[in-house]
Amino acid sequence: MGKISPVSSKYIIHASIEIDGVVDRPDVIGAIFGQTEGLLGADLELRELQRSGRIGRIEVNVETRSGKTTGTIIIPSSLDKAETSIVAAALEVIQRIGPCNAKIRVQKIEDVRVTKRNFVIERAKQLLKGMMETVIPDSQEIADEVAYSVRVMEIQEYGKDRLPAGPAIDESDEIIIVEGRADVLNLLKHGFKNVIAMNGTSVPQTIVELSKKKVITAFVDGDRGGKLILKELFSSSEVDYVAVAPAGKEVEEITKKEIHKCLRGRVSAEQIKLELEKDTERIEKPLLYEKKQTHFQRQPPRTFSTRNMQKKTPTPTEKKRFREMLENLVGTRGANILDDKLNVLGKVPVSELQTTIKSLTSGVYAIVLDGVIDRDLVKTAEKAKVTFIVAMDSRIRGTDTNVCILTDSNL
Repeated sequence: MGKISPVSSKYIIHASIEIDGVVDRPDVIGAIFGQTEGLLGADLELRELQRSGRIGRIEVNVETRSGKTTGTIIIPSSLDKAETSIVAAALEVIQRIGPCNAKIRVQKIEDVRVTKRNFVIERAKQLLKGMMETVIPDSQEIADEVAYSVRVMEIQEYGKDRLPAGPAIDESDEIIIVEGRADVLNLLKHGFKNVIAMNGTSVPQTIVELSKKKVITAFVDGDRGGKLILKELFSSSEVDYVAVAPAGKEVEEITKKEIHKCLRGRVSAEQIKLELEKDTERIEKPLLYEKKQTHFQRQPPRTFSTRNMQKKTPTPTEKKRFREMLENLVGTRGANILDDKLNVLGKVPVSELQTTIKSLTSGVYAIVLDGVIDRDLVKTAEKAKVTFIVAMDSRIRGTDTNVCILTDSNL
């Protein structure tokens, strides 16, 4: 009787067997050949398929407990999918083995090639990884690696607080203050050597002393933690400028292009102080209560006056233009300033939008921004007589201002 090579098999039939009685392995194999004989025609006769090597050795494993026999049947096949499925289904017609009732159920037909393919993929990954680790890098990779290593080696401990810093703190007239060592490493990697870290949220004495002698730029993360660090710096040291990483990002993870963009867009510390004070007033402003009999009654918050408001409704053309601009701005954290012909007067970061509007004073018809409309922006727009503000969302109700507010959902 022929035996199929495991290497040439394409499928493996897995079946379970339950027998109401005690039988041996040869009884099961005999039943498989005997009760399927002539059932599937000459082309799919199990004995002939085994002789030709298209069906492999039938493996039967049985176990007897409490007068009943259970086990598994495994049949390798090099037939095609349809023929293998027919052979598998034929096993389930067997109802008796020897004198006992039996039940065979095919559990699955395994495609051996899938297993081999997965092995090939995983092994190829390992080989590729090994090759990449040992292959000679190109000249640019060598140069980048050497430059990075040198810059990382340049990090030092500065002052009595032993703060992580670049090598050019003493000779530089301007220094950049960041939060931690990882931020210093990222800036060193991209060529900034006048960087020093606070090593936490509290301001070390070394930073305080440096702020009296140097021009200080505080470079903070674009999250709430960055604002907290700025408050600490403002309270104890003399900061001249503030640069902020893109919203939701940290200084240690931003790219060289983003670093340059943030530092070019730095603003004066006085402006940031005013903005932080406004934020604090909005958050910490006490609630107004008036005493009445035995309880206090909360007064409703003040809103913008809605008297004598006359708003312009956007035309279909304007809405279409606003929608296209807003879609193009998504993810850029930028803003377009438009005239009454819907021509773009300029594109600025959202962080610089209010300052730009104040400098223009007039001629601004609409603003389209990738951000959220807040009270400060609305006040600035009202003073500049802006007609439309278009943004992703708004914290201000349309009834609280005479500027027409449009959001993504309105468009």
